[in-house]
Amino acid sequence: MSCTAKKDPNGTWHIQYRWTDWTGTKKKSQKRGFKTKKEAEEWYAHFMTQQAADPTMTFEDFWEVYKLDMEKRLRKTTMKQKEYIVKDKLLPYFGKTPINEISAPMIRKWQGELLQKGFKPTYLKTINNQLSCMFNYAVNFYDLRSNPCHKAGSMGKSKADERPFWTPEEFQKFSDAIIDKHDAWIGFQILFWTGIRLGELLALRVSDIDFEKGTLIVDESYTRLDGEDLITPPKNESSIRVITIHKELQDGIKEYIETLYRPHPSTRLFAGRTKRFFEHEMERGCELAGVKKITPHCARHSQASLLYACGFESLEIARRLGHAKVTTTIETYCHPSMDAQERIADKLGEVDRRNSNGMREKSKEEA
Repeated sequence: MSCTAKKDPNGTWHIQYRWTDWTGTKKKSQKRGFKTKKEAEEWYAHFMTQQAADPTMTFEDFWEVYKLDMEKRLRKTTMKQKEYIVKDKLLPYFGKTPINEISAPMIRKWQGELLQKGFKPTYLKTINNQLSCMFNYAVNFYDLRSNPCHKAGSMGKSKADERPFWTPEEFQKFSDAIIDKHDAWIGFQILFWTGIRLGELLALRVSDIDFEKGTLIVDESYTRLDGEDLITPPKNESSIRVITIHKELQDGIKEYIETLYRPHPSTRLFAGRTKRFFEHEMERGCELAGVKKITPHCARHSQASLLYACGFESLEIARRLGHAKVTTTIETYCHPSMDAQERIADKLGEVDRRNSNGMREKSKEEA
């Protein structure tokens, strides 16, 4: 490991350096634009601290090393979410502390401060998981003795409270209220009757609809990140699927495609529309229709609950929704309706009455 600081003709300094990264690979590079030689040398010392497999590095230095590795392995959207949590919730509290000095009591205190801020339990769980994930990485690759999050315990919870959903009657009222905007209307028809995710809806192309077979292909997802439109693979392998669509929905989609300007197979059905557009239209429609307010994602819950009420098996519902695990479908999306609950109560009442009558008849016989 060596470095050489030199002054440039414009008066600034640059530094040339060699180092061996944590994988054992020897590298050579340089960095320019320092005001003084001391600043250049201090930067180099800071850089080498980051590269060393040394748990005495500060949390913010460790984050830079961790980020550099994760950027090569994670999707852009996933990395962006991770970066936001670290910069907003972790660095302000742990940034200047060496990672081997971050203790369980320190983490408990940090958790307590977050708990008082009123964040959703699932978000608190996500934040805590991110910190624990980084410490696991430090244990595996940077000789940190143990993960202090394990001693501190977790916070929040993995599963959200039961989310609201619409019955077909409620959806019909909402649908009638937004019929004045054709793209919003057909978009919500697709969301409600197929259960696809909003990102999957926004990525749909003309070629994804097969009117002969009556199917819709889901193999991409759309998001807007830092002002850039990104089309990526969907959430997981199970999310790549073919969904059957009924005749009325097929007709609605076909009519909508005919209104697009010179549509090609690769034309996105909702090009120019964003997540915020559908969120706004849902807010508008709920108010106009007088139905309970839900989010676009809750249309997915509505589809699952409808299929559940129709008697379909959890595995069938999971495949339609693109879930990797059936347990996700059961625990998160399959909300038994009140009708179903009433049927359960009626059935239990029948059993109770039958049992009671049987006991009374037996008592008479014994008497």
